[in-house]
Amino acid sequence: METAAPTRPDRWQDEAYAWVTDALGRHGRRTTGPVRARVRPWSVVWRVPTDADPYWFKANNPGTRYEAVLLAELSRLVPDAVPDPVAVDVARGWSLLPDGGPTLRDVLGGAPDRAHWERVLPAYASLQLAVAPEVERLVAAGVPDQRPALMPALLDGLLDDRDALLLGVDGGLRPELHERLLGYRSEFAGICRRLAEIGVPASVQHDDLHDGNVFAGDAGYRFFDWGDASVAQPFGTLLVTLRSVAAAAGIAPDDPVLHRLRDAYLEAWTDRYDRATLREAAGLAMTVATVGRSLSWRRGLDTSDPARAEYVTAVPGWLEELFAQPPH
Repeated sequence: METAAPTRPDRWQDEAYAWVTDALGRHGRRTTGPVRARVRPWSVVWRVPTDADPYWFKANNPGTRYEAVLLAELSRLVPDAVPDPVAVDVARGWSLLPDGGPTLRDVLGGAPDRAHWERVLPAYASLQLAVAPEVERLVAAGVPDQRPALMPALLDGLLDDRDALLLGVDGGLRPELHERLLGYRSEFAGICRRLAEIGVPASVQHDDLHDGNVFAGDAGYRFFDWGDASVAQPFGTLLVTLRSVAAAAGIAPDDPVLHRLRDAYLEAWTDRYDRATLREAAGLAMTVATVGRSLSWRRGLDTSDPARAEYVTAVPGWLEELFAQPPH
């Protein structure tokens, strides 16, 4: 829920507002009223009214600060697939974006619509293919590296983080499940090895691609809200996307509708890999991405904000999903 920004903002808000108004002024725009703020532990988002359309300011917390540099890189690499930032402050994790128009969720109005997703997913795959040659640049800029070869060690580190897992705490990871996960590490490492052997090049992986994070206006589909993203095996995207489609449509994880959406996405790689191999890779990538989701929540909650308590169970919760049936 949006609330009005404080009338006497603290110092960082004063600095941010000055930064926003300066950036807008350089683009011939001026503010016309108070900003509206949405505050989460991982970011603060302002809706800034102007003499044209509204603009959107985002300040990421330290764990997700890399989103600002990723936005700048994506706008350079795939300018038609993402909103073009008005301004970015990489050091502070600030970004200012124009209004992107209606989201896919707005367009669908809560109704399941496979036809839209059959166009969205190939467009997103094209973005990933275009970005793949630049992944070393993204990692060097601070985007988390979650390529398959690194994931076993990342899982080990996660399992050692008893505080993040809320081990033995009400709502946290149960000790018996922790033991099961420790025993699963060898199998998980094998999954990662096989995924790496298949050889699909890593790319940016949004990790939270659902209908609320896709603009669907006159400019076509554009992808936003990259605060959970990493450099990873690209097919891991399907974990959240197919789950969100299944939830909206009220269908099972193995419904043929999801098979068709998966295949529409994978089509972009069929010039290099046979379909059976791509489907195998998609299944493996979704398993690995379950750990990636836990890691992204841990990054997002890297803050002293008391409001983080509302979300902390997501870190162990996604690890528990390793033993659930993924959409496929």
